[in-house]
Amino acid sequence: MILFQLFLSFLQIGLFSFGGGYAALPLIQSQVIELHHWINMTEFTDLITISQMTPGPIAVNSATFIGLKMAGIPGAIVATLGVVLPSCLIVTVLAYVYLRFRKMSLLQGVLESLRPAVVAMIGTAGLSILVTAFFGQEGIIAMQNLKIDMVIIFIVALFLLMKMKQNPILVMVLCGVAKVIIYGISLI
Repeated sequence: MILFQLFLSFLQIGLFSFGGGYAALPLIQSQVIELHHWINMTEFTDLITISQMTPGPIAVNSATFIGLKMAGIPGAIVATLGVVLPSCLIVTVLAYVYLRFRKMSLLQGVLESLRPAVVAMIGTAGLSILVTAFFGQEGIIAMQNLKIDMVIIFIVALFLLMKMKQNPILVMVLCGVAKVIIYGISLI
């Protein structure tokens, strides 16, 4: 039964996550946290971090991780298959349609109208992750729950990426090192 649930959940994610991995985050969150309770918000945030550090799309990495956690190797295979199957089928059909009708203004209008929705989905996912990073798993915004070290790391990372134009991989490594140092100091 769990294999069927994994397949259906990730099939839905693969079917409705227009705009790539970041746009899929709210759908993944809805399925794996809110609907099935397979992981909690802290684990989800960790999952996003790990998915960013490993090669491959976020949705595929997430499906593989959740499938492995819930049902071992068969679960990983079934969840991954569920998330990639819709894309393979849809891309094949869309490639044919696009090549045949690419000059049509209706098609161009539909593509333009999807952009704001994708941006909204990415923004929602980012805000959800930011609140969890700053205030913990509960996500309740209260000053007594504020993790000041995470806020400082975020601001420094944002500065390095936006103003200093540093390599994102370097910034991720530096943030990880900073958190390890902060954790080590807190143990003293």
